[in-house]
This record gives sequence, structure tokens and C-alpha cells, in this order.
Amino acid sequence: MYKVCLAFSLVMMMISCGTQKATSLTNADKEEWVPLFNKKDLNGWDIKIAGFDLNDNAYNTFYVKDRMLVVDYSKYEKFTQQFGHIYYKEPFSYYKVHVEYQFYGKQLTGGPSYAYLNSGVMLHSQSAASVGKQQTFPVSLELQLLACDSVIKNHTGNLCTPGTIVSMNGKIRPDHCIDSNSPYYDQGDWVAAEAVVYGDSLIHHLIDGDTVLTYEKPMIAGDFVNSAFTFTSGGFGADSIKWIQNKNMALSSGYIALQAESHPIRFRKVELLNLEGCMDKTALNYKSYYVKADNSKCRYK
Repeated sequence: MYKVCLAFSLVMMMISCGTQKATSLTNADKEEWVPLFNKKDLNGWDIKIAGFDLNDNAYNTFYVKDRMLVVDYSKYEKFTQQFGHIYYKEPFSYYKVHVEYQFYGKQLTGGPSYAYLNSGVMLHSQSAASVGKQQTFPVSLELQLLACDSVIKNHTGNLCTPGTIVSMNGKIRPDHCIDSNSPYYDQGDWVAAEAVVYGDSLIHHLIDGDTVLTYEKPMIAGDFVNSAFTFTSGGFGADSIKWIQNKNMALSSGYIALQAESHPIRFRKVELLNLEGCMDKTALNYKSYYVKADNSKCRYK
């Protein structure tokens, strides 16, 4: 009887160990997406609107309603270059960022024609605090969000490069905006946009789960948009010299910002999966999907 009980105990221990091992592997593989927007308020975000001081939410441009982050122009009389952005408080380098957005309403009177049904998610952006008072756009990589109407057909998930430049297929692309191969989406459609960012090496844009654009080696450019629209033209003031001096500097990290460009838009989800973290397999918080090691974050007990 003793031998039977002992054998049974050994079998149960083996099953238990196997279960624990399987659970551990499952936990290591499980993606831990973090909501950047809490669906309640704008805590954790900084606002910068051209012509206004940091965190002056002029005309209540950004607010939360029905658990959505809303860009609204109902309190404006006219758009006069008040380009705005709302920045998450923490910079990232290797990550996935996922948003779900919907264009609604009408473009504000005075908004530029290119901003019709146009917004964006700024990647590897400079911080809100470093943006000049009159500066229109941050130095960044823009995951451009667009929609269509009965006349205008635009792809979404494009790339625009305020103050930056990228390469594609090993060649530098001087274009300020690069078109994706996404499907067309109408105003009112909810669309899922995602960027997969690997530091200063490779970046993918995805729309509804499909890759629509890939580029590499993001750098600081020698001008803001082109030789005719310089950093000075973009409201950088004295900071223009600094950015010009940083020409060809690799852009390896930065902030994430959502754009207010004169057309109302709302976001029901803004979340992030960090791809940088503990890569020691013996640590409690090891993740198999990390691609960049930061073992200072490892936890063992």
C-alpha cells in the first residue's frame, strides 16, 4: 500500500511540475498590452497647441466623452494654424502602439484642405515640453490617419515626416508623405491602426491587422518639410538651429502623440505593448516577445 501511495504521489508531482512549467511558458508568451488612455480623463497626457502654452487646452480641444478621447472644434470660431497634439507622458523605443479611431463631424472653417478628414499618431516624437510656443508640428514620424467621402479617396496608415526622413528598401526617401496600400475607409468607420516600432531600425504600419507600409532608419532631416518649408517656417524659432545641427541623427526613441489638425476625430482605444524589457528567462517578468533587453527591469522574487 505504501509503495502504491508513493508511486501515486510521484506521478502527481510530475503532473504538477509539468502544469507549472506549461503555465510559466504561457505567462512568458502572453502579451501585456497597457492602456495609455484610461477612458476616464486625460491623466498622463500633455497638451501642446500652436500659439498656446504647454497644457493650455485651448477651447477644450481635447476631452473625454463616452469613454473616448475626443478632438473637438465646437468652441472655435475659425482655424488659424492652431495645430494641436496630445502627448503621452513617457517615451518609448521598441513597442507596438494600437489605436482605434473614427472621424466625425465637419472640418473647422479655415482648416487647410490637406487636413480634411486627416489626423495622425506621432511616433518617436519630441516631448511636448520641448515644442516651441508657435511650433505647428513636433519633429516625429506620423502614422497618418485619413478617411474618404463620396468624392475624395485616400489611403490611411500613410507616413508623413515633419523634421524627419526615412529609408525604404535601402534608399533614402525624401518625400514628406509616403502613401500606404491600405483599403479605403469612409468617415464614420471605426478603424484599427497600429505601428510596430523597432528603435531606429524598422517600423511597420498596420491597418485592421494588415501591414500597409514598412520603412527603416528614421533620422532627423535637414529641414522641416522641404527646402521651401523650413524649421523656421514651422514656428521653431531659435530651436531651428538645434534641429539643423542634428541632421542625420538616428531617431531611436521618443513620445507618442495624437493629432488635432482641424477635423474632429475620436479614439476609443489607445494602448501599447512594450517590446523592451527583461530578457533573462529565469526572471519572473521575462517575456518571449521582447526584442530589446533591459535587464535592469528583471524581477526574481
